[in-house]
Amino acid sequence: MNKLIKPLLVFAFLGIFSACKDDEPPLPDNLAAFESTAQGFEGEQVEVKVVLSRAAEAATPISVSLTPTNLTYGTEFTTEPAATNNALALTVPAGATGVSFKILKKTGVLLDGDESIQFKIASVASPVLIGANTETKLSFKAIISDGTALQLNGLVGTESGASAGNSVFLDLSANTQIPAARDSWDLGFNSGAEFRVIINNTNVASAIEVNKNDINAVTAADLDITKLGLGQGAGTFALFDDVTGDLTKTVIKEVSATDADNKVYVINRAGGTGAVLPADQLYKVRVLRKGTGYTLQYAKLTETTFKTLDVTKDASFNFQFASLVKGTAVSVEPAKGRWDIVWGYSIYFTGTTPYAFSDLVFLNKYAGVTAAEVLTSTSTYDAFAESNLATITFSADRDVIGSKWRATTGTVGVKTDRFYLIKDSSGNVYKLRFISFHASDSGERGKPKLEYKLVKKAA
Repeated sequence: MNKLIKPLLVFAFLGIFSACKDDEPPLPDNLAAFESTAQGFEGEQVEVKVVLSRAAEAATPISVSLTPTNLTYGTEFTTEPAATNNALALTVPAGATGVSFKILKKTGVLLDGDESIQFKIASVASPVLIGANTETKLSFKAIISDGTALQLNGLVGTESGASAGNSVFLDLSANTQIPAARDSWDLGFNSGAEFRVIINNTNVASAIEVNKNDINAVTAADLDITKLGLGQGAGTFALFDDVTGDLTKTVIKEVSATDADNKVYVINRAGGTGAVLPADQLYKVRVLRKGTGYTLQYAKLTETTFKTLDVTKDASFNFQFASLVKGTAVSVEPAKGRWDIVWGYSIYFTGTTPYAFSDLVFLNKYAGVTAAEVLTSTSTYDAFAESNLATITFSADRDVIGSKWRATTGTVGVKTDRFYLIKDSSGNVYKLRFISFHASDSGERGKPKLEYKLVKKAA
């Protein structure tokens, strides 16, 4: 009898296990779509993105057709990769969540502004399917978007979404997002009237002044390098730049016209955990004026000979950026008139304690962008219209949005009791709300979803 019972029990168990597997819900379709349905083109080139709703399991070919209006391929514009018979052959690599292509304006071409290109996703290899935004229109002029839905791409690679490697700059009127790796820069040189230099708050960098102006003479003996620790309860506000963006409160003092007054600073270029990099990975810097620009002197703390890098101000940007590791200028922020808010990781504070935050949203205050928070107890997002603006007071505070839009304790997820109004540097007013940012609200950490709509077009 026992010999019969055991096989029956095993069979029953396997049957239950099989049934449980069959009851697991299948993954939703993986959909390919354009990031937005309209995009403007200023400058010499622009990038258009096709995104998937989740990472591709295998390399996935995508065909995109293009239809120019008042333009001829090869005469006024080209693409990377090159098009064949008005079609682009793209491939999403395995494990990636999208692919992009570039449109480049030919050198010396003058356009009227009524030129455009209509792109359409013609086919996608199985098992990926074509999603909602199957077409996008690229206009060869600045556009004023009526609004769209976007998923910001804060991830550089496989890092945790809570410490996303990208800062993502968003231009509402152009429907464009531009990611920049946080670790790609160390110093930002003010392009305005003042000679000010910022350190990289998004990398939780810290700096200490050394009372010497001979950079070659500065060694680890000139400071206690453990005092550079920042994050997880370590460090003070004196180690990093003012989080509200007040340029009179930078760690590096205003660059003096008198060279002898400009001291040396030692920088721990990446922090957040309270730890400090080894001495041979710390940098010492000194900044001088050079005409209307700057000269950067820099070296590793253990080196006795410094290098130099000249930096020229450019009024179309808030800052010019430099990497100490590369010893070169690097591109980080878009031109100051081409972004409104930036999302990402940065040193901030909790009460009176420095604290590294994820998902911070800051305004482009230097370009005059302002914002306001609206609670849904006063007006719903859908109902808010231009007539409601009369009661709104806009703020120029850089952290009007900050971390207020989401909760990471208690009920984790986007706060649905509020949305935001953003007035860009041209005077266009948008209402914006976040949709998701965490698994708890059906989102993905490091890749928040949001939507926005035009409330009032600038006069």
